[in-house]
Amino acid sequence: MRIKRTTPRSGTRRTRLIAVSTGLVAAAAFAVPSANASDVTTFSANELKSASNSVLKADVPGTAWAVDSKTNRVLLTVDSTVSATELAKIKKAAGANADALTIKRTPGKFNKLIEGGDAIYASSWRCSLGFNVRSSNGTSYFLTAGHCTDGAGTWYANSGRTTVLGPTAGSSFPTNDYGIVRYTNTSISKPGTAGGVDITRAATPSVGTNVIRDGSTTGTHTGRVTALNATVNYGGGDVVYGMIQTNVCAEPGDSGGPLYGSNGVAYGLTSGGSGNCSSGGTTFFQPVTEALSAYGVSVY
Repeated sequence: MRIKRTTPRSGTRRTRLIAVSTGLVAAAAFAVPSANASDVTTFSANELKSASNSVLKADVPGTAWAVDSKTNRVLLTVDSTVSATELAKIKKAAGANADALTIKRTPGKFNKLIEGGDAIYASSWRCSLGFNVRSSNGTSYFLTAGHCTDGAGTWYANSGRTTVLGPTAGSSFPTNDYGIVRYTNTSISKPGTAGGVDITRAATPSVGTNVIRDGSTTGTHTGRVTALNATVNYGGGDVVYGMIQTNVCAEPGDSGGPLYGSNGVAYGLTSGGSGNCSSGGTTFFQPVTEALSAYGVSVY
């Protein structure tokens, strides 16, 4: 679920950005064969890369994949919309490297889902603020998801759209999923916090890192990082790369919200995923370090 807009604009590209995850069942992995020779096969870096590229070329919406260094496999996570026929298509595309794929199902559908986590409003949709940031000359901005800023003009702090925050100053989506908004309202407080935690620096987490996600729909939830450098196919040509994959839940409107540690380290911006905060799910995050570097800004 690209956890984003809560008000669709029918007949436009925005429609497919709406998350529609309801009544989802618990995650269920495909059956794993009993131990055999293939379980201990060592795949080369080129074979793993080839298997990953085959998934991309198969172009099946609702798939996400990343190399799992612990198992020496490509972990392919698929949502509830992916059929057996589509899985067969992926395996066929992988050819001799099909055994390098470990397939796991996750509930729901992948869709593109201010102190960090507060609600922010564009002309006809709502997202969440990620991190307040500054440029070297002291100009104030905030980061959020690129699929939120894509096509957005002015941003507001309230649903009545009477308190202006400022205009979109940059946007990158798909491929990446980050955007930046420049504050023009000098009366707005701009604390360098997320969910009440003082953010002091940014970094890339490791697999297994305990993380916190905050968003304007579901508030604060915790979990851990399950993969790095994941590629996600949301469908309709919306493919993003280099994502942080987690088991933290999220819902529509949480998009753009911050992923961080209790130690005040900023990790990412909520991109999308599947499931909800009742049944759980899989959620993906744009690494914040890439956005900071792209716009020449820093957390504080």
